[in-house]
Amino acid sequence: MSSFVMPGERVPAQHVNLKLGPGLLELSVARGSGKGSVSHQPVVATRAGLLNHSSNRSKWWVEGNSRRYIPAAQESVIGVVSGRSGENWRVDIGAAHPASLDGLAFEGATKRNRPNLKVGSVLYARVSLAHKDMEPELECFDAQTRKADGFGELKGGFVTHCSLQMSRLLLDPKHFLLPLLGSRFPLDVAVGVNGRIWVSTKEVKQTIAAVRCIEAVDPDGGGMDEARVKKFLGEMEL
Repeated sequence: MSSFVMPGERVPAQHVNLKLGPGLLELSVARGSGKGSVSHQPVVATRAGLLNHSSNRSKWWVEGNSRRYIPAAQESVIGVVSGRSGENWRVDIGAAHPASLDGLAFEGATKRNRPNLKVGSVLYARVSLAHKDMEPELECFDAQTRKADGFGELKGGFVTHCSLQMSRLLLDPKHFLLPLLGSRFPLDVAVGVNGRIWVSTKEVKQTIAAVRCIEAVDPDGGGMDEARVKKFLGEMEL
């Protein structure tokens, strides 16, 4: 169950692979000295909102009422190339400032072999650096494997916008919507925690249905339940 937290309040976020999302900050505080000293790293909230965590408690974040995405390291986002600066691209991710994407931040990229991105290209990327005093940085590969693993340019398809809360709901494997849509027709989906969803299907009718369902299930759009979504899809003969 979610609980309400205030800025500066400590939260019980502990995990061997702890990942903090928006609204949380890990403080480095060393306790003791010399051999055998213990490093204590409390986590505090940086904004008011509902404290949430994943089912295995490895990911924690604060769900506020902000409409604008606040970048956090390790999060997956959908961005649109807005320009180029030297060897880097500038990418709009819906944050206060555009993100920077190095031309070599792709699987197998070299100075002679880089993706041919253009203004308007849609990307699925990972936030590699996020700091309040610096512009966010992106990369299009998995940090551990150095493989693309789904990151990179998203060709075709359609990008729809939703609330930040909805995007995190869709990343929960237990949420009903994406499995339900996948049982009705083939589709590829990329979910960005910045409130952007990329959908690709074989037919325009299916894309329209998927987008409408995302908008309807979104808590900001009415919060339609599973039964009503099934009825809606039945009316569209899907």
